[in-house]
Amino acid sequence: MDLSTNYLGLTLKNPLVPSASPLSLNLDNIKLMEDAGASAVVMYSLFEEQINNKSEEVNQLLSNGTESFGEAMSYFPDLNDYNVGPEEYLNHIRTAKKAVDIPIIGSLNGISLGGWTKYAKKIEEAGADALELNIYYIPTDPQMTGVQVEKMYIDIIREVSSSISIPVSVKAGPFFSSIPNMCLNMVNAGAKGLVLFNKFYQPDFDIEEFEVNPKLKLSRSYDMRLPMRWVAIMYDQIPIDFAITSGVHTYKDVIKSILAGASVTMMASVLLSDGIDRIGGMLEEIENWMIEKNYNSISQMKGRMSQGNIGEPAAFERANYMKVLQSWRQDPTGPKIY
Repeated sequence: MDLSTNYLGLTLKNPLVPSASPLSLNLDNIKLMEDAGASAVVMYSLFEEQINNKSEEVNQLLSNGTESFGEAMSYFPDLNDYNVGPEEYLNHIRTAKKAVDIPIIGSLNGISLGGWTKYAKKIEEAGADALELNIYYIPTDPQMTGVQVEKMYIDIIREVSSSISIPVSVKAGPFFSSIPNMCLNMVNAGAKGLVLFNKFYQPDFDIEEFEVNPKLKLSRSYDMRLPMRWVAIMYDQIPIDFAITSGVHTYKDVIKSILAGASVTMMASVLLSDGIDRIGGMLEEIENWMIEKNYNSISQMKGRMSQGNIGEPAAFERANYMKVLQSWRQDPTGPKIY
């Protein structure tokens, strides 16, 4: 059974890749992921704020005026304690590369140009096989246009991609007016892979203390439907390696992702909740399914249910909305809708 797949020019032994998470902070966990069957590991992210925190000038700018609005600073963790600093991050990549045989993918999280290029080069020099740009930006200025937001993304991708020789993937959110056009622009700017989608964590309110509380909520399999739909739509139109993330919890989620057109699936929540050993169980379940369905390789499956390869392409578009509503109306066990 051939489970191998190609992603970012790398030949991977299977499509299961642990995504950026606290698990990769520990070298022993990275070894366990390899032993469990992971084909590559995306390192936890080095945040732009951590890079800037090393600059005394930036620290001074952050400190100015805090006495007038001290609460603002409380939303940022102590960046000296958060994960590790830039140099420690690079050392961790070097150590991981020596400890395991699977590819190590670095991760940069931020939005401004700043030190991205400098640290992208350093991550490459540390031995990373590829780099994932985790672009996380929430536009809050009503004067800022969608065109300006998109340009920020494209400028970062173009600058980083042109400055290093290892392949660059982009982990972006779904909040664009035209996802296919934006993805095509990312490819034209130099991206070799698209990781869909970045999970934008939503704040919650404490109605007793009147505070805004950031809370981490792990994904569910249902969350995978959004990236699965868009990968299926774009698979035949945009020449890029797709990775599906957010909601990959079971072997069925992996199979659906591959059928949509993804080269790999990335997971974190299921490993955090069920343990790293879950990787091996999923691989076994995937093989059993492939035997049952007479598939010999992942390449045979890839894109089998993309929009261009199914008998009803409209299922991914507006017609799907109407069909879903109609199916609910016809369900004899459901509530009557008039």
